[in-house]
Amino acid sequence: MTTSAQFRLAAGMLSLLLAAAARPTQAEDQQPQQEQTCTLQAGPTRSVVRVIDAETVLLDDNEEVRLIGALAPRAPDLKPDAAPWPPEEAAAAALRDLVVGHSVELASSGRTQDRYGHLLAHLFLQENGERVWVQGRLLSIGHARAYGLPESFACARELLAHERVAREAQLGLWANAAYATRSAREGGKLLRYRNSYQIVEGSVLRVKTTKSRTYLDFGPDWRTDFSAGVDAKVLHANPDWAKTLEGLQGRRVEVRGWIEYRNGPYIAVEDPSQLAVIEDGAHPPPSAPGDPCSAASARTFSRASRTSENARRKSSRASISR
Repeated sequence: MTTSAQFRLAAGMLSLLLAAAARPTQAEDQQPQQEQTCTLQAGPTRSVVRVIDAETVLLDDNEEVRLIGALAPRAPDLKPDAAPWPPEEAAAAALRDLVVGHSVELASSGRTQDRYGHLLAHLFLQENGERVWVQGRLLSIGHARAYGLPESFACARELLAHERVAREAQLGLWANAAYATRSAREGGKLLRYRNSYQIVEGSVLRVKTTKSRTYLDFGPDWRTDFSAGVDAKVLHANPDWAKTLEGLQGRRVEVRGWIEYRNGPYIAVEDPSQLAVIEDGAHPPPSAPGDPCSAASARTFSRASRTSENARRKSSRASISR
């Protein structure tokens, strides 16, 4: 299938529409397919003067930009006297080599700032005559994991596709046990990772829907075992996908997100991209990596879907009742 990208110049700003065409990988694989789009609003072009950390850069206008969609590795030991964390240092070095001293184009979608006032943006630059999506590059070489924030899940399928390249090859952080997939059966151990971003895998024992959310329970006792929950507002925003959740009972599923404590270990699912069905013991491949790039002028074109090899180149505590 062909991936289409349409660029339009409107009111001095570019809008990117990228149709993500591929075999579905999330729980929506059971529903009739709808066109998936990655929409980014182009912003200004700036120069990167410094890398603040492995996912944040300082621009020449003194704005700090967080690379939304690419979660950099952080040291598990947060004590002031903790030793440097090699995966974090490697990620920061890779980002520094890629962007410092270069002009970058900013693009955003939905939420534009995090709670600390950093801009949330996707970055694009030119390297040896080719356009590079900074988030995609970091993900495909194993220096970040794909993620999103509420109102900032744009291009999730493309981000996951780039992540898959590094994950399958065990590049970068994926070779480190600190970022291994966790078992849903080990509820007690999962609580050790509270407030950290994890990928959890297991079979859904029960699906239960209440007025406020749908729960996916991975153990017999929802008061202590691992569960994932989808809030009603997320269900309403994704009605077709919501209908497929009942069908997950008995299936093996991968859930990604921040571990919370809600009776037991819990992940809040804010977007369909956080759930993936696993078939035959293998992780499902996302769509072939696409590159949502803006352009200097309005134009429309089609390009074939890229393969993974091409991409390689190029605190809360709560008790809840149901």
